Amino acid sequence: MPGKARIRLSSIEPEHLTSICEEIKRIAERTAVKLHGPIPLPTKKLVVPTRKTPCGQGTRTWDKWEMRIHKRLIDVDPNERFMKRLMRIRTPDDVFVEIELL
Repeated sequence: MPGKARIRLSSIEPEHLTSICEEIKRIAERTAVKLHGPIPLPTKKLVVPTRKTPCGQGTRTWDKWEMRIHKRLIDVDPNERFMKRLMRIRTPDDVFVEIELL
């Protein structure tokens, strides 16, 4: 079995991320697995400026649309029981989970 599993979570809703992180913590406690994290990574801000008037007439006023992507990183010493339970977690549609075995 690999020495470490790295779990990367990303979402636009930070509440969904914290709930998934708490679920992973509970699974790690039940299976007696060492867990490091969740480590908050820098939030990525995607900003799209758009003109208020589409035809170009009038003053040059702009709207800014912004989307923030929140990320968390969790390192775990994996075992078979932990990985099976991790795969069964129900995640919301806006949470993306990436598991990398190192």
